Formats: sequence, C-alpha cells, structure tokens
Amino acid sequence: MATVFFGIIVHTKSFNEFESFENGFLAVDGAGKIIGLGHDYQAWVSSNPDQAKTLFKVQMSDNQFLMPGFVDCHIHAPQFAQMGLGLDMPLLDWLNTYTFPLEAKFVDLQYSQQVYKRVVEATVRCGTTLASYFATNHLESTVILAREAASQGQRALVGKVCSNCNSPDFYVETLEESVTATLAFVEEIRKLGSSLVLPTITPRFALSCSKELLKNLGDIAKRFDLHVQSHISENLAEIDAVKDIFNTSYAKAYDNAGLLTNKTVMAHGVHLEDDEVTLLKTRGCSVAHCPASNTMLSSGLCDVQRLVTAGITVGLGTDVSGGNSASIHNALLRALEVSKHISFFKTQNIHGTGKAKSQDPNYVQLKYKQALYMATLGGAKALSLDHLTGNFTLGKEFDALLVDVSVDENPMRKLSVDELIEKFIYTGGERNIVEVFVAGKRIKKECRSEYGR
Repeated sequence: MATVFFGIIVHTKSFNEFESFENGFLAVDGAGKIIGLGHDYQAWVSSNPDQAKTLFKVQMSDNQFLMPGFVDCHIHAPQFAQMGLGLDMPLLDWLNTYTFPLEAKFVDLQYSQQVYKRVVEATVRCGTTLASYFATNHLESTVILAREAASQGQRALVGKVCSNCNSPDFYVETLEESVTATLAFVEEIRKLGSSLVLPTITPRFALSCSKELLKNLGDIAKRFDLHVQSHISENLAEIDAVKDIFNTSYAKAYDNAGLLTNKTVMAHGVHLEDDEVTLLKTRGCSVAHCPASNTMLSSGLCDVQRLVTAGITVGLGTDVSGGNSASIHNALLRALEVSKHISFFKTQNIHGTGKAKSQDPNYVQLKYKQALYMATLGGAKALSLDHLTGNFTLGKEFDALLVDVSVDENPMRKLSVDELIEKFIYTGGERNIVEVFVAGKRIKKECRSEYGR
C-alpha cells in the first residue's frame, strides 16, 4: 500500500549536509519507492493527484521522527555466537583461541541456521536495513545466511569467506576448493532471485590467502562485477606479517590482485600509510570504521577525519564479534568517542600551566550529524549501494526507521529537531526504534508505536 508520513523527517545529503523537515511529509508508492518529500504536501498533491488518492496517511507524534535505515558495513555473522568473549586478547590470539574454532562449527547446517536466524533478527531489531556480512569458509551454510536475510526482508551483501593458508588445519581450504566454492556461491545467490541480497567476494584478509587465491578472487570480482570486502591495517603485528609475506604494503597486496575497485570496502584502516590512503582513494575504495572492535582488541584508534579529508568514503561497522554490540547506533556513538579521544592525543598539556599546546590545530572532532551520515548514506556509499538506499532522495527505495525518543523516557518539554536527533544518538537505543522498513516493507514493528498502525 502507498503511504505518506507526516511529521519530522531527517536525512543527510553528504558528510557535512544534514536536511530536516519539522512539519514535513514523505510519500512512498506501492513498490516501496520514495515519490514525495518536503514541507508542502498540498503542492505535491496538486502535482500528483492520482498518486495522492491512494495514500495511507500516518501522523507521527512530536517525539517521533523518520530517518534512513542504519547500514552495517562490516559484521561477521557466525561470530554472533561468541559476542562478548575473548576481548582482552590482541587480534591474532583472539582469532586462534576463539574465532577459528567457532567458525569451523558452521559445517553443521542446523547450527548455522540457528545462529544466522538470530543474527539477522538482532540486527533488524537494532535498525540495520543493510548489512555486509562475512560468513565462513563453508558454501552451504553461507547460502543459509543469504536465504535468512532475504526471508526476513533485510538488504544484505553476503560473502563466503576465503582462506587457504596461515589458518588452523581444521579450518582451511585449498586454492581449488576456495575458488570453486566462491563461484558456486555466486551462482546460488543468483538462484535466490532476491533483489535485496547480493554476493560479495570475501578474502578473509591478506594473511589467510595466497597470492594465487587473491588473484583468482580479483578475477572473479572483475568477471561478474561483484562487490569486494576484506580487512586492512587493523593491527600492527598483522601489518608486519603481511609485509613479510607479500614484500609490499597491505593495500598493494590487494591491489596487485585486482581487489581494490570502486565496489571494495575494507574494514578498519587504523594504521594506513599515506601512500595506501592515496591508493585507496585512486581506486575508489571505501573504509568501514569499526570503533568498538578497534578498542576491544587494542588495535588502535582510526582517524576518520584523516580519511575523509583525503577523499575516502567512510561507513561504520559493528565488526561483531570483535565489537561487542550488533547495533550500528552503538557504533555511531563509539565513533564519536574515538574522535574525541584522538583529539586528546593531538593536544598536550603544558605541565604546571593549566594550558594546552595544540599538536594539530586543524583537527576537528566528528560531529553527531557527520556520524549519522556514516551510519546511513555514508555506509550505503561505502557499499556502492547509495543509488538504492542511504537517504530519502526521490526514486530511492524506502529503507527507513521510525524512531520514538519518548520510549522509557518522555521528554519534559518539546524538543527541537536537532535535539531529538542528538538525544536519540546519545541516550537512545534499540528500544527507540519502533518500526523498520526495507524497500517499503515493514520488517519490524513494536506494539507501543503511538499512531497504532
């Protein structure tokens, strides 16, 4: 059914451009496309009389607003089963102690179904309308993840993980197995016939793939024009190991295999060298900023402003289970915290004077509206799907959240639009996301929604 929402509507148009309509409207047609947006509904009706006749009207309350859905640019679906465990370890120890043994269990399809059903449910509850999922090395269980996302109505990129070296004996593929299973997976996703779910080429990271495997994966991505996802420059020990094996920088190891494209998103980028930043920009690659896992696994603090200034698109990732939450709202808040922490390091106190000396006078902390961009349109751009989703541009698909800041805490006065957004970011959570829409279809509804649909 075609629908028109009345009330507060917010979205972003760029990293520094936030747009809001305090007494606005947003119209969605029966196919789930956005057909109207603005302040003057009557003028729109006059221009679209036939469409206006069939619209179901929804009036939001003063404490509610409509915003684009959250985009999770980097999440390991199988690791949902171990979220919150082993986070006092550095990355490589954590992988060997917890992650590889867990992921090896996904040869069991019944176990896979249980976990993947739960992780999609959890991310939808948290308002994730688009997720870029890593699965495991296993073809059959990765197909289960793709089917689960399609079944629950979530937009998703899904990748069968590839790793043929520097992995435990119980969880490693041969070159031939990895390439064959990747090609089979691409075919299986096409058979699903879902416009919401796409395959993405997924080398785990350079350390777990031979040069031959990386080159094969780059060739497959080029042949079928596929998305690519992996990790880069997360941890200093990892970076040193990559340089020893490939005799080049981390980014160049991927580039030599043809894996850096305008449909590539690389997670982390904490310790990228200047020439690597330039290479990613030149190739049109994006970065998934994962502030929670970078902190939890003691990897470092990613300077998002440095990447954005260099012209790189940055989205957000939960990086479950290196990150301890499946919520992009949580990642958004952590991104703001990390930016503040970086600003502390860029200013040193002059002992005994109570004054501060600026080490980088040009550094500016992230603002909450910029973080909102990374969580929505920035994430969609990072995943090369911003032509479909990410904001409320006319013609895009209606992927959206209806947020109610009065859930559990009714404001004592009427809040301005900016105050509503800020309050949700700094004090809100899953409980405040009362409805979730993907391509116009409602995939989450809380019974407490005030307008009673």
